[in-house]
Amino acid sequence: MAVASNRPAAQPAAVRRASVEPAAEMPDFNQEQELHAYRQMLLIRRFEEKAGQLYGMGLIGGFCHLYIGQEAVVIGMQMAIKAGDEVITGYRDHGHMLACGMDPKGVMAELTGRRGGYSKGKGGSMHMFSVEKGFFGGHGIVGAQVPLGTGLAFANKYRGNDNVSLTYLGDGAANQGQVYESFNMAKLWKLPVVYVIENNQYGMGTSVARASATTNLSQRGRSFDIPGEQIDGMDVRAVKAAGDKATKWCRDGNGPIILEMLTYRYRGHSMSDPAKYRPKEEVDKVRTEHDPIEQVRNRLLKKGFANEDALKKMDAEVRAVINEAAEFATNDAEPDPGELWANVYAE
Repeated sequence: MAVASNRPAAQPAAVRRASVEPAAEMPDFNQEQELHAYRQMLLIRRFEEKAGQLYGMGLIGGFCHLYIGQEAVVIGMQMAIKAGDEVITGYRDHGHMLACGMDPKGVMAELTGRRGGYSKGKGGSMHMFSVEKGFFGGHGIVGAQVPLGTGLAFANKYRGNDNVSLTYLGDGAANQGQVYESFNMAKLWKLPVVYVIENNQYGMGTSVARASATTNLSQRGRSFDIPGEQIDGMDVRAVKAAGDKATKWCRDGNGPIILEMLTYRYRGHSMSDPAKYRPKEEVDKVRTEHDPIEQVRNRLLKKGFANEDALKKMDAEVRAVINEAAEFATNDAEPDPGELWANVYAE
């Protein structure tokens, strides 16, 4: 049953950022860190732009959720973890794959349904995995990855290692019942899991304020005594600082923690969404004032860590990598029909 609401739409990230407390200590990045963050975020941005083009050309079918605008979240968190830690997320997952070091060719080939894709062309946008790279999948069912990520943390605790599970979820998934069951178990057993809520202000086409009775999602674990913090998810430095703090909390045996990343997606929920539910001015404001990549670019230039020519060269190199991936993905062979029955199990 549809319910009318007079509640105001959620404020975009550009507005809400002003109320976010900065990390207690957020040291500036050195030259190496700034350049690494810039290149990695640029890789995700260019990949997603190309994926959008290929989708428009009919070379990618099915669902396709782009990560444009949210790049600082996954890159900042990736800079805070170590080898052996795990990453698991929902369906907006291409950025996480690339941040984990998965080959752009294999990711793009999976999007186009080709044999060289990470799931051999049978998984598509939402179902790719790489245990080698510590990526345990995108998952198409809203919130389904949260109990799985909690299970990864349980395995770490059982084995007695100091690995941490980064379990990503969106603001819409934060209302799912299985999320709270996971919170309860994680706290009860003091599991080493960081729940990263990527709050991009809209669950599909509905603003957070219209869909959630309480909009400070970092406090969703209070009834389980799980600490939480809101982070400026458009600033890669703030994300890394929070990630360092959260992973240490877990490695020290304190159990789970929640990080709510206030971020923003520039495109619609998926490629089939024209995003008419928000004004163009809102998107333009975020792009102009808080774009995560432009923030790093401006710092690189201001600090003298790089000049315009060096940054143009880096962009050209990234574009070449993405173009090569697109070329591979559009010319690779389609899966053999016999593969249809491979890796399919019945109970």
